[in-house]
Amino acid sequence: MNISLSRWGKRVGALTAAAAAAMVTVLSPTPAQAEPDYDQIGRQFSLVLQNAHFSRMRFNNELNKEFLNCFLQNLDPQHFIFSQEDVDRLAEKYGENFGDYLLTNKTTVLSQELYGLYLQRSLEYLSAMETMVRDLRDGKMQLDFETDRSIPRSRRKLPRAANQAELRRVWQDQLHDMVLSEVIRRDNITRLAQEQGKPDPYAKELSIYDKILARLKRQRTELEESDLEDMVSSVLNAVATVYDPHSSYMGARDEQLFKDQIKASIVGIGAQLRADDDGSTSIQGIVKGGPAAKSGKLSLGDRIVAIDRNNDGNWTDIMFMSIDKVVDLIRGQKGTVVGLRVLSESGAEERVVTVVRDEIPMSEDLASARIVDMKVPGADGEMKNYRLGILTLPSFYVDIEGDSVHCASDVKKLLRRMNQEGVQGIVMDLRFNGGGSLDEVRKMVGFFTGAGPVVQVKDSRGQVRREAVSSRPVFNGELIVLTNKMSASASEIFAGAMADYGRAVIVGDESTFGKGTVQVPRNLAEFLPYFSSHEGAGMIKVTTHQFYRVNGDSTQRRGVRSDIVVPQNSASLQYSEADMDYALPFDSIKRASGYVKSERLASILPELQKRSGARVAADKDMQYTQENIDRSRKRVEENLVTLNRAKRVQENADLLARKKEIDAECKDRYAVMAQQDAQNLTIRRLNLSDVNAATLPPYQDGEDKEFMEKADDPEADLSKGPEYPSGLDPVLRESLNILRDMVDLR
Repeated sequence: MNISLSRWGKRVGALTAAAAAAMVTVLSPTPAQAEPDYDQIGRQFSLVLQNAHFSRMRFNNELNKEFLNCFLQNLDPQHFIFSQEDVDRLAEKYGENFGDYLLTNKTTVLSQELYGLYLQRSLEYLSAMETMVRDLRDGKMQLDFETDRSIPRSRRKLPRAANQAELRRVWQDQLHDMVLSEVIRRDNITRLAQEQGKPDPYAKELSIYDKILARLKRQRTELEESDLEDMVSSVLNAVATVYDPHSSYMGARDEQLFKDQIKASIVGIGAQLRADDDGSTSIQGIVKGGPAAKSGKLSLGDRIVAIDRNNDGNWTDIMFMSIDKVVDLIRGQKGTVVGLRVLSESGAEERVVTVVRDEIPMSEDLASARIVDMKVPGADGEMKNYRLGILTLPSFYVDIEGDSVHCASDVKKLLRRMNQEGVQGIVMDLRFNGGGSLDEVRKMVGFFTGAGPVVQVKDSRGQVRREAVSSRPVFNGELIVLTNKMSASASEIFAGAMADYGRAVIVGDESTFGKGTVQVPRNLAEFLPYFSSHEGAGMIKVTTHQFYRVNGDSTQRRGVRSDIVVPQNSASLQYSEADMDYALPFDSIKRASGYVKSERLASILPELQKRSGARVAADKDMQYTQENIDRSRKRVEENLVTLNRAKRVQENADLLARKKEIDAECKDRYAVMAQQDAQNLTIRRLNLSDVNAATLPPYQDGEDKEFMEKADDPEADLSKGPEYPSGLDPVLRESLNILRDMVDLR
C-alpha cells in the first residue's frame, strides 16, 4: 500500500480545513456513466467511514446529533444564517436519524432538504442586507456612528440568535460594521495617497454602498449556482468531520484540486485570477512561460466575462460566478483549447481569446535553496568565514498519478550540490509546510540520519509498525529545522525525527500544528454497485492510523516543541489541531527500538539558547513582531469591535501612527543593514534548474516570486513598509546566526 500524507486542502461550504492526510494510489476508473449516484455514494461513504476510520465508531443517536450540528456550523460558522429556532426544528426532524438517511439511500433527499433550507435562509439574509444597503444609499435609512455600542468580532463560539427577529438585529450590526470599516479604510488609503503624492486608488471605484451591493450580488450568484455536488459534499463532510477534522469527502472538483496540490502542478492556462466587484474575473498574474504568456493574447488586468470550456461554441456567462467554478471551467485536459471572452482593463471592445491548456509546474511550491557566505568578526577581531545553506520546502509533494515528481529526489539533488559547495550547515525551512507524502518524508529523514526507524504508525486495532529507512546519510553538517505553528503532518514527522535523533535544533514557534493522524483517500467508485453510475463519485479521505515519533510520543494536539523559540506572527493564529472541533486525543506508545539519540546538540543547546536569547532581546524587528503578537492575542481575547466612528478612527490613527514610526526606524536601519550585508554576505541561488550549473548565479531578492508577472496593487503599495534586506527575514536571519553558533561549538 502506497501511503502518503497530503497537505492543506479545501473543504466545501464556507469552511477552510486542514487536509493533512495519507493516501493510496486509486484503482483504475470504472466506465463513465451519466451522473453521480449520490444515494449510493452516500451509503458507501458511510460504510467505509465506519469500517475504516481509526476510531471504528458506529453511527448512533449521539453521532447523528453531532452530524447535524457540524453541518450547521460548517455552513454558518459565524451564526448569521440559522436561528436557534431553525436549529431546534432541524434537530427534531433529523437529530437522531441523520445517518439513517445516508444508509438507506436517501442522501440526495437529505442533502436537498438541509441545503435547501440553508439556501432559503441565506437568500433571506442577502435580500435583507441588500434592502438595507439600498436604503442607506438612497437616504431612507441612517446608521448611528456615535453609538457607544460594540459587537462581537467573531460570533463563532457565541449562542445563535433566538429567532429571525434577533437575526435581523445581528445583520444590522454586521452591516454597520461593514460600512464603518470601509469608510475608515478608504480614508486611510486616501490620506496615504495624498501624503505620498500618488493617485487615489478610489478615484474610479464604486461607491461604498454600490461596492457592498456588488459583493452581496456575488454571494447571491455563488449560492444560486450551487449544484447537487455542493449539497452532498456539505452533508458528507459534516459526517466525516465529526469522526475527526481531517476525514472528508471530495467530490469530482475537489478530487482534482487535491491531486494537483499534492504534485505541485496543475493543467490550465497559467493565470492568477481575482473576483472583481463588477462581477467579472480579472487576470492578476501570468505565469512566465505558461500557456497564457506564450499565447500573447492576454494581459494583466484583462477581465474575463465568459468561458467556452471545450471551444465548441457553448459559452458560459461567469459574471459574479465563484472563483472556484471559474477555475474549474478554465482547467481541463492538457493540449485542449479553452475559449475566453475578454475585456481589456481600459474597457475596450470585447474580444475572444483561445488558449491551449498545458501543465504548469507551481515552481513556488518546489524545493529550492540558497547558499550564504557570511563573514563575521571573531573575538580576536579577525573575520571568520561561514558557508551556510537555506533549503526551503513548501510541501512534501509527490505525483500520485505518475512517477515524475518526487520532493525527496529534488532535495537530494540540492543537498549533493551543497556538499560540493562545502556548505557547513543548513536551515531546513518548513514554515507553513502543511505536510505531504509520508514516503517522501521517510526518505528525507534518512538523508540526515542514515539507516534507522523514522516514524511509528498505529492502526485502529492497536497494532504498531515502524517505518524505517536504510540509506546512508547525504548531508552530515549542522542542521536547523525552522518551523512555525502552521508546519503540520509530514513536517512534524521530519522535525520530530530530527529532534529524537538529536540531529537538528528545532527553531520556531513554541510548537508546530499538532496533526498526528494519517488519512487514506479511496476512490468511492470502487465500492459502488456495478449497475449504478460511477461518474464523478469522488473520493473519501478517512483517518486510518495515528503516527508517533520514534521516542513514542504522538504529535497529535501537541506538535513538536521548539528548542529555541523566536517571535513569529504565526504565533498569534488561533488555529492548531488543539483548537479544532472533534480532534482526536494525544497519547503515546513505546519508543521504537533501533535508534540512538546523539547527545552532542543537547550539550551545547543551553549555550545556543543563551546566545539566541540575547540577540532576540536586542533585535528591533523581533520586538515589533512580539508587539504584533500581543496586540492580536488581546484583540482575540476581547472579541469586541466598536461601532463608534470616533473611537474606530482613533484606533486606526494610533495603529497608523505606530506603523509610520516603525517604518521610519526600519528604513534607516535597513539601509545600514543593506550596506553591511553587501560587505559581509554573498548569497547564491540554488534552484533545481541550477544543480548542474558550472557556477551558481547570485540570488536576487524577490526572484523566488518571478515565476509570475503580477499586476500592480496600488492600495498595497501605499501601505507597504520598507523591504527587509537581502531577502532574509528576521527569523531566517536569526536561524542562520544559530547555525553559525552551532558551527563554532562543534
